[in-house]
Amino acid sequence: MSEYQNDLKHIRNIMERSTTFLSLSGLSGVGAGIAALAGVLVTFFILDGNQISYFDGKPNSINPETEIEIAIVALITLVLGLTSGLWFSWQKSQKQNLPFWTASAKELLMAGAMPLLAGGLFSIILWKYDLFFLIAPTMLIFYGLALLSASKYTHKDIFYLGFCEVVLGLIAALIPGYGLVFWGIGFGILHIFYGTLMYYKYK
Repeated sequence: MSEYQNDLKHIRNIMERSTTFLSLSGLSGVGAGIAALAGVLVTFFILDGNQISYFDGKPNSINPETEIEIAIVALITLVLGLTSGLWFSWQKSQKQNLPFWTASAKELLMAGAMPLLAGGLFSIILWKYDLFFLIAPTMLIFYGLALLSASKYTHKDIFYLGFCEVVLGLIAALIPGYGLVFWGIGFGILHIFYGTLMYYKYK
């Protein structure tokens, strides 16, 4: 009976490894969260230096130079977050002797790509019409939807993170002028919290 149970457990492990991306590292979330918080602080300094009050909840006209500065900060934050995610996840796969670019990894990427792409394009549209106070809520909502969609291909904790991101985005949309604060909470603090939780749970 014991051998039979061990065989079943072994089969379940094999099936889980083949259908779930297990190399996702909690440290990826921590690194991305730190990068996000740094990006928020730099953005606040840029806005303040240009006498732009983000907290008034009104459409603000931003000069092209400031737009370029914010875009550069956003791009650097994105690159650092993605690099952190790929690096720590690859390191985990090496330590656990697991393949990194698997069928489940591709499915995870495809599941999350469409909501992220739609959210990114919609954010650009909001930027075009100077609706800056809606960009952060939009990014949180679409990112949360991407996590919800991708969660079935990796650790289930991602589902709860995605749910929290969507809720934060909806709250941020109801409180104009504080979107960047909620953005920092969602992409920064929540990432660090869930990343730390996942690191100790799945290390």
